[in-house]
Amino acid sequence: MDVIKIAAFSDGETGGNPAGVVIADTLPSRTQMQAAAAEVGFSETAFVAPDGDSWTVRYFSPETEVPFCGHATIALGAALAMQEGDGVFHLNLKHASITVEGRQNGALITAALQSPPTSSAPANEGIVQEALHLFGYDADGLDPRIAPAIINAGATHLLLALKSRARLSAMDYDLAKGRAFMNSSNVVTVALVFAQTDQLFHVRNPFASGGVYEDPATGAAAAALAGYLRAIDWPHHGVIDIIQGEDMGARSVLKAEIPSELGSSIRVSGTARIM
Repeated sequence: MDVIKIAAFSDGETGGNPAGVVIADTLPSRTQMQAAAAEVGFSETAFVAPDGDSWTVRYFSPETEVPFCGHATIALGAALAMQEGDGVFHLNLKHASITVEGRQNGALITAALQSPPTSSAPANEGIVQEALHLFGYDADGLDPRIAPAIINAGATHLLLALKSRARLSAMDYDLAKGRAFMNSSNVVTVALVFAQTDQLFHVRNPFASGGVYEDPATGAAAAALAGYLRAIDWPHHGVIDIIQGEDMGARSVLKAEIPSELGSSIRVSGTARIM
């Protein structure tokens, strides 16, 4: 199985989140895709096959299938641009239809996805307290302007906004306990965020549900965060920038463009580099 390895949401020619992309005439079996994703070892691998004028896509972490993965979609947009030429590609996911755009720009490829619709709901106190205990935080360290929430833009995340960048840098947790918590809470990741300004966010995304301690770039969570900020009337002025992966030594840069209609798709963009 030919796996293209691409770092999505790179900081120019460095950083980004590695993803695998497999472009096949027909999708392999679920068992084959899961085994390949485990062998690749990246947080996600995207498997894609043509379906008329569109492409059918499934995403696998080393341990499980996930409904949507933003950084693997950006990597897929880059891979399709290399194979098919620059363009906008229509993707059929398990529970949604979206697009990804890929355009070659010298050694880098720029890519942008349109997320599935967004939704959010307040996080119940029990889940919040369990998450705070997992990461060794306390409620006093939360940013009161951005209440804890369950957020979704194709995949479900728990959002916790922190008051300081130092608290974000100090993130630490037990992987096995994190996996049990995320699986029992039905969230794919926990999005830990710090608002440096109204439009610049620093983010860390533990992904224990997929057997990954932390993702250096998470496009699905970026779209879900943007949708939530829109829902709470945050002064985003139509766009936010996200820095992720700095604490891992893999700085990643994501941009989320936010239209005014509640629940509508978020455009998440960045660059990708071939590994």
